Amino acid sequence: MKFLNLTRRTEIGANSYYLEIGGHRLVLDCGMHPKNTGEDALPYLKAIAGRDIEAILISHAHQDHIGTLPLIMRRFPSARVFMTEATAEVGSVLLHNSVNVMTRQREEVGEASYPLFTHRETDRASERWRRCPLRQRISIAGERAPQREREALAFEFFEAGHVLGSAGILVRAEGKTVFYTGDVNFDDQTIMQAAVFTEEKIDVLIMECTRGDHAKPGGWTRAGEERRFAEALESAFERGACVLIPVFALGKTQEILAMLYKFRRHRLLPEFPIYIGGLSSKFTDIYDRRAHTTRRQLPRLQLMREAAPFILNDETVRDALLRARRAYVLSSGMMIPNTLSNVLARRLIENPQHSIFFVGYANPESPAGLLREAGKGGEVALDPDKPPQRVRCNIEQFQFSAHATREGLIEYASKISPHKIVLVHGDPPAVEWMRATLVAELPNTDVIVPTPGEEIGL
Repeated sequence: MKFLNLTRRTEIGANSYYLEIGGHRLVLDCGMHPKNTGEDALPYLKAIAGRDIEAILISHAHQDHIGTLPLIMRRFPSARVFMTEATAEVGSVLLHNSVNVMTRQREEVGEASYPLFTHRETDRASERWRRCPLRQRISIAGERAPQREREALAFEFFEAGHVLGSAGILVRAEGKTVFYTGDVNFDDQTIMQAAVFTEEKIDVLIMECTRGDHAKPGGWTRAGEERRFAEALESAFERGACVLIPVFALGKTQEILAMLYKFRRHRLLPEFPIYIGGLSSKFTDIYDRRAHTTRRQLPRLQLMREAAPFILNDETVRDALLRARRAYVLSSGMMIPNTLSNVLARRLIENPQHSIFFVGYANPESPAGLLREAGKGGEVALDPDKPPQRVRCNIEQFQFSAHATREGLIEYASKISPHKIVLVHGDPPAVEWMRATLVAELPNTDVIVPTPGEEIGL
C-alpha cells in the first residue's frame, strides 16, 4: 500500500492524493488552488506521470477538490471516474464556470495556458462520470486486472455532511481498508445534516485538518451562533447599514440563505432584500431540486422561492446601491480579486456605516484573511492592482464552518482507532496540532504528515 500527497504544499490548496492498494492505482480528488494560477494552481501530477491510474474518486464538488478533473482525465484517459449523483450535477456547473473564469484570467493576468480545458471537453468528461448512490459497494477492479485480482477492490461513499453531495470514501482491497474523509462535518448545519461515517475497524485513515488550529469556543452552539448573527444583522440594519457576507457559492450560500429565511419567518428580522451571484443561484437551484431526494434539514424549503434573492453579476455589482437593510451574500468566500464579494467590499470598506460579516474559513493569505487580520482601523489591499484602503466599516466574525471541529475529528479517529492516520487538507499549524494531539491520544497509531510529492509506504 502506497500514498502520495499531490497537493503542492502542506496547505488547503489543489487537493489530490494518489493511493496504491492491492495492485490498484487510484487518485482521490483532483482540485485546483483557489488563489493561484497556471501550473502552481494544479496538483503535482508529474509525480504520477506514466502510472496506469485505474480510477479517480471525487469526494465533493468544491473547486479545490474537483477543479482539474477534465485535465487529469485527459492525462489518464483510461481511468474511470466515480462520484455521488449530486456531486456530478454540481460539478458540471462548477467546471463550466471555471472555464469562464480561466478564459477571463488569460487576459487579466496573462496566463497563456488558460483555459486548461474547454466547455466541450467538460461536457465530454461529464458523460464518462459514474454517478454512485451512497452506501453501495462498487467494484472498480476492471477488465485490465488479472483474473485473481478482479473484484478484489471495492469502494463505497458515506454521507460527509459538508455540502450537497459530499462523501467520505471507504476503499477495500485484499482484506485491507482505507477511509478518506474528504471534507467532513460531524455537526448539523442549517440545511446539511451531520456526517454518517463508517465505524468499522480501519487500517488507514486519511483525514482532513482544516480547523486543527481553532479550538471550539466554550459554550458554542449553532443555535446560539445563529441568534448572535440575527442580532448583529438587526443592529447593522438599525444604524442604516448594508451587510456584505462573503460566502462560497456552493454550500455556504445555501446555508446562509436558509438562516436568513428562518430569521424572517420567525420574525427575528423584518423583510429585507437579499442579493446573491449568478453561480450561487445555479447551485441553489440544484439544492432546491434535490431537497426531497437528499438527506437534509428543512426538506420542504425551496430557497429560491422562499428566500427570494435578487441576482447580481459582474456588471450590476459595481452599480448596486449600498442602501440600508440589504444583505449581500456574495462569493467568493475568500474575496479573491474580481469576484463579486471583492468588488463590493472595495466599495464599502471605507464607509463606517456598513458591515462585513465573515461566516466561514478563509486562507490567511487571501484578501478575506488579510482583511480580518487588519481589522477596523487597519489598512489592506483587497486587490494587488489597486492601492491599499483604510478599513472603516464594521467587521464581525461568526462560526458557521462547514468543516468538522478539531475535537470532532479527534473523537472520530479515536472511535475507529486505525493502524495509521495520514493528515491532509490543512495549513501547517492546523496539521501540527492534529498530529501532536493524535500521537498523545492514540499511542499505538502511526500518525503521518505526508511530504508533498514524496511517495510513502503504508
